[in-house]
Amino acid sequence: MALRLLCKDPESPNNGSPTLYYDDSSGTYLFQSWKVLDTARLSGIVVPEHETVIEFPERLLALFPQPGSRREGGKCLCGGALAGSGRSGPGEP
Repeated sequence: MALRLLCKDPESPNNGSPTLYYDDSSGTYLFQSWKVLDTARLSGIVVPEHETVIEFPERLLALFPQPGSRREGGKCLCGGALAGSGRSGPGEP
């Protein structure tokens, strides 16, 4: 599994989250963010036991890569790198 870091919230006080990753193996996105625990806010949502609800600031939407622009020729075009690689800039496959 090769997780690619796609974007982080530049306004995060500790630069930890919210964070968006892409999993090359499964073709899915992983989103690290704040878990919603407020029962009043969750009362209108049916959440299965194996799922959770997260939230993130609207400003982060501008950092999400557009469909089709995420990868080209095996390189990440959105500034992401392999998760945990310590590299900045485009990640290599």
